[in-house]
Amino acid sequence: MPFIPHTQGDVAAMLERIGAPSIAALFDEIPPALLGAALAEVPAGANEMQVARLMQERAEADGRWLGFLGAGAYEHHIPAAVWQIVTRGEFYTAYTPYQAEASQGTLQLLYEFQTMMASLTGMDVSNASLYDGASALGEAVLMAVRAVKSGARRVLLPRSVHPLYRSAVRAIVGQQGIELTELPFDAAGRVDRAALDALGAAPFAALVLAQPNFFGVIEDPADLTDWAHSRGALVIAAVNPTALALLEPPGRWGERGADICCGEAQPLGIPLSGGGPYLGFLTCKSALVRQLPGRLIGRTLDLDGKPGFTLTLQAREQHIRRSKATSNICTNQGLMVTAATIYLALTGAAGLERVALASHANSNRLAELLCAIPGVTRLHAGPHFHELALRLPKPVAPVLEALLARRIVGGFGLAADYPELGNALLVCATETKTAEDMLAYADALRAALAAAEGAPC
Repeated sequence: MPFIPHTQGDVAAMLERIGAPSIAALFDEIPPALLGAALAEVPAGANEMQVARLMQERAEADGRWLGFLGAGAYEHHIPAAVWQIVTRGEFYTAYTPYQAEASQGTLQLLYEFQTMMASLTGMDVSNASLYDGASALGEAVLMAVRAVKSGARRVLLPRSVHPLYRSAVRAIVGQQGIELTELPFDAAGRVDRAALDALGAAPFAALVLAQPNFFGVIEDPADLTDWAHSRGALVIAAVNPTALALLEPPGRWGERGADICCGEAQPLGIPLSGGGPYLGFLTCKSALVRQLPGRLIGRTLDLDGKPGFTLTLQAREQHIRRSKATSNICTNQGLMVTAATIYLALTGAAGLERVALASHANSNRLAELLCAIPGVTRLHAGPHFHELALRLPKPVAPVLEALLARRIVGGFGLAADYPELGNALLVCATETKTAEDMLAYADALRAALAAAEGAPC
């Protein structure tokens, strides 16, 4: 809250009413040995004007940075109305609606979010969100293993899926008897079809397919989806929601469409915020709805025939027997859902398409500028979306450090996760980047590479 309205007199009156001698007495059940010592390094309290001045000075000291780092979190323009509405008390302090009928506003918003995400992904049903895109993919893998008819417990997970997502999935399912088989990518950055054909006849539960993948490369989802279905497996789509304004939705991939779709909704009105909180979405075909974790909000009629909203499905351990629960997920990123819903309502289908088109155009222009620098080339020549991998003539780490010295976040170095790619750099441009921004980056990268001329390759 912007300010604390209680005066010392107010506090004294409240303590007197409840019969407590002091605020500290309210916590006297805590053993003294557990109490922390005084915070010696924390300065004395300041008044509102002093705090505002301090924060302004620190913000100005940060300066203005240019960011070309994507890799799963993206800088998009957020209309001012989004967070002006989100921070209204009705939304900002609302929490999980355990008693559904008393939370009609929150329930309606979650219902609208589900409707929008189901429409955007081309799926039948959506849940009311998960913690982030990585945990959503982990839940999708668990869904597929529970639902597949063959009983297989192996999931094909391409290396072109975000490395942090793959790490999160291993952490979530690794101790549950589920085998994760990593698939290589080919020279074009796509799932290696030859590796799929070499798998033989051994059954598997699901194929994970990122669209676009971590390198920004556009896969051929129809062919891969039909291949997985011909083997009796399910298909899990891991998608960028902004890209779906231009690309075929997973629900229409191939003859039957993907079975489960998940991803990170941070691009939909949620600021970067140093890495969170973010928002995972999870949608599926109606046949799998009983395997969907979290909860579903439904629209119904009351006894008087008036429309209302209610918790329709709650397959979580707080509501049913633990042995029958689909997940231990017992809450969601409610405030982030609010932001995403308002963002989608404000931008609409046409607005989201404009954002995607502008981002794609900027990434193409950025690629042209950077690849005009001697020694800089694209790793993958095929179609991409607002993100692409480059090969540099020098090691990436010192180049990124040199760019940071010029207040430019130059991208994501791929060496740690993909050493076989050599001096590879993942860069991103969204609709927020101007022609001047991209020229500034190109000039800075040219200078950084020149300065690294003497560095060993």
